[in-house]
Amino acid sequence: SVLQSVLTSFPLLFPPPSLSPLPVPWCIMGHVGFYGLDETDLDKEFRLPTTTFIGGSESALPLREIIRRLEMSYCQHIGVEFMFINDLEQCQWIRQKFETPGVMQFTLEEKRTLLARMIRSTRFEEFLQKKWSAEKRFGLEGCESLIPALKTIIDKSSENGVENVIMGMPHRGRLNVLANVIRKELEQIFCQFDSKLEAADEGSGDVKYHLGMYHRRINRVTDRNITLSLVANPSHLEAADPVVQGKTKAEQFYCGDDDGNRVMSILLHGDAAFAGQGIVYETFHLSDLPSYTTHGTVHVVVNNQIGFTTDPRMARSSPYPTDVARVVNAPIFHVNADDPEAVIYVCKVAAEWRATFHKDVVVDLVCYRRMGHNEMDEPMFTQPLMYKQIKKQKPVLQKYAEKLIAEGAVSRQEYEEEISKYDKICEEAYARSKDEKILHIKHWLDSPWPGFFTLDGQPKSMSCPSTGLTEENLNQIGQVASSVPVEDFTIHGGLSRILKSRGEMVRNRTVDWALGEYMAFGSLLQEGIHVRLSGQDVERGTFSHRHHVLHDQNVDKRTCIPMNHVAPDQAPYTVCNSSLSEYGVLGFELGFAMASPNALILWEAQFGDFHNTAQCIIDQFICPGQAKWVRQNGIVLLLPHGMEGMGPEHSSARPERFLQMCNDDPDVMPALTEDFAVRQLYDCNWIVVNSSSPGNYFHVLRRQILMPFRKPLIVFTPKSLLRHPEARSSFDQMLPGTHFQRLIPEGGAAAESPEEVKRLIFCTGKVYYELTKERKNKGMEGTVAIARMEQLSPFPFDQVKAESERFCNADLVWCQEEHKNQGYYDYVKPRIRTTIQRAKPVWYAGRGPAAAPATGNKFTHLTELRRFLDTAFDLDAFKDQQ
Repeated sequence: SVLQSVLTSFPLLFPPPSLSPLPVPWCIMGHVGFYGLDETDLDKEFRLPTTTFIGGSESALPLREIIRRLEMSYCQHIGVEFMFINDLEQCQWIRQKFETPGVMQFTLEEKRTLLARMIRSTRFEEFLQKKWSAEKRFGLEGCESLIPALKTIIDKSSENGVENVIMGMPHRGRLNVLANVIRKELEQIFCQFDSKLEAADEGSGDVKYHLGMYHRRINRVTDRNITLSLVANPSHLEAADPVVQGKTKAEQFYCGDDDGNRVMSILLHGDAAFAGQGIVYETFHLSDLPSYTTHGTVHVVVNNQIGFTTDPRMARSSPYPTDVARVVNAPIFHVNADDPEAVIYVCKVAAEWRATFHKDVVVDLVCYRRMGHNEMDEPMFTQPLMYKQIKKQKPVLQKYAEKLIAEGAVSRQEYEEEISKYDKICEEAYARSKDEKILHIKHWLDSPWPGFFTLDGQPKSMSCPSTGLTEENLNQIGQVASSVPVEDFTIHGGLSRILKSRGEMVRNRTVDWALGEYMAFGSLLQEGIHVRLSGQDVERGTFSHRHHVLHDQNVDKRTCIPMNHVAPDQAPYTVCNSSLSEYGVLGFELGFAMASPNALILWEAQFGDFHNTAQCIIDQFICPGQAKWVRQNGIVLLLPHGMEGMGPEHSSARPERFLQMCNDDPDVMPALTEDFAVRQLYDCNWIVVNSSSPGNYFHVLRRQILMPFRKPLIVFTPKSLLRHPEARSSFDQMLPGTHFQRLIPEGGAAAESPEEVKRLIFCTGKVYYELTKERKNKGMEGTVAIARMEQLSPFPFDQVKAESERFCNADLVWCQEEHKNQGYYDYVKPRIRTTIQRAKPVWYAGRGPAAAPATGNKFTHLTELRRFLDTAFDLDAFKDQQ
């Protein structure tokens, strides 16, 4: 039992392994007294329990030899953290991999391959430093073994049947990974350093160490096809993690890979960011959720023991940067990156773990950073002693080559020939790069969509067909929406009433918001378009309006999704409540939407107010993604929005922020061509919509797929309108030939005598219903016209012009329920003025400027509402301001 105690606790109590390439003082634990033993017991022979593998074929060993073997397993260049895993089979699997004697033997061929890979990794960085010494490239010097590490993970995974590897990584070593792992043409990398080349593609482009890549090739070790893609990313560290996972999930979904046997992800991290960025934790927590799992990710941490200028002792409170992985029981393999063979062995084990258990695993490459944060930076200012030590440190390639030459595995001549061979490859590629005349960002696309665009990347047409449906189709989807398609399924009594009222609406040829959404989703599924709706509580809907997943009231966990019973050969519908995360989940859905243009991917915030927790994904990926990376994306954001007296955190989706980031020019009236509406959509960076009718919401969702290109769609969705008796649409507005209305013009009494109209109010969203009610109460239907701007961006210049000209004697007012410094006013005012050639002012009716989006006091809320409605209908309100 004493020996059992030694063996089971050794991985917990081992002396620190010699992980760091830099000298760290430590002493061997010779404290046998801790276990009630003394020196005389060291030569006693003990019978080995079945839980250990250190004996190999032997069943008993002297204690001295037991300790030696345990030290060889756990106290050399590899440190293994796994004792926290609460699964005996998994723990024993890891023990066997590290305790079995002679397990780290390499063949001559494997050693020579490893040396060749180390040469490529090292000489690539040296070549860049020689040619572009004054350029930032965030080189890999100090962790050159990363390249053979990644190649080993890919080789082993390919051997286990993986055909597609999706990678995410920060800037450090990215060019080296592109060149030597993904095998991007060297000349394409080198010409990125040429400051005289102009970009061929539209958009702003991005710096070379942010660009992505996609490449299908033969894996030389396994002789099998493998597709490698590296996802483009911003400087915001770890932001690409959930994006990679979403893209991986999508690729698995589309090829029917339910267990992750064919598609996998590899995520690279820096030590400081892995410990410091909360998105790492959010992404780990998606790893085992049914609708988000990618069945195991291999995480590789380039642990150079510094974050820019910050020491680890200032950068984290945990002992290791990898401790966050313990929350999901992921084993953590720490390895000294100056021992390439130990690195390769650990990476093989990591790949095998993922193939065996389909769970996350972390490889911590403990290394150093030979240069500063970038090649221009001076690290001696802040880490003088560390960098004095680094200057003395022999490069890992030199160490490993000397080891192999001493062993006789290679001769010095063979080693030098291999270096000359790779140097020649680099020089030839450099010469070819001089012939490049233009930079093509699309050569760096991480998610090509074969067949969707023309061969030169253009849309196949510049028109959008009608988004309407036949009456028969609407009725059929309506029947599904109002029924339970599974027998002996008991639903909640309240839900029975909801389904019954849906059935009545269908018979009356009308839809409310939930039914309009149902019609859009159901019709797309019938057309073979996958629909995925994700977010907090989306299955039922925050406001209890959706009910896309029915729960049997008598059988635990028995559910039914009627939307998957729309048609026999339909596409699958995925609706999934997410974890309570915005940043991680929105990033995941964005990645999912990257994989294919033929899917409608939607993320719904619980309230629009909470999207700012995911601001990084919105600001760095969704808004500028196409401009930076020539990468279109059709993701839809559903953001519940509206001033309803619910306080400052449940009122505003911050429309002003989305509109401020739109790329159109407020001061230029565009040419109103025949294809103006579609051309505008093609030119914009995203579409911003605040629909006031369920029929229009139905159309905009269908348009998202029927357009010949993809753009992100931001929809400010309603709350009280979900059940508003007037917020209904007739089937007539959804039949063949109908389209999304960018602006809904005045259609009532005011339209009969437009010259009599004294005021034209432009508005958007829910406030329309408050305005029409007030207009009716005041008896002003003939003197005040109200036009609803359903699509705010791209701005409907043509329709605003037509409406302004129709009511030529009216003054113009923009009315909104949001505060003046928020909402839409600052966006629409200059554009309306441009449309009317600044002939009239555009007056404002709405709440005054404020710091918070809304009041928390119900009385104040109603007072503010009353005040701006009075202003909107007071025809003399702006006389003094003329």
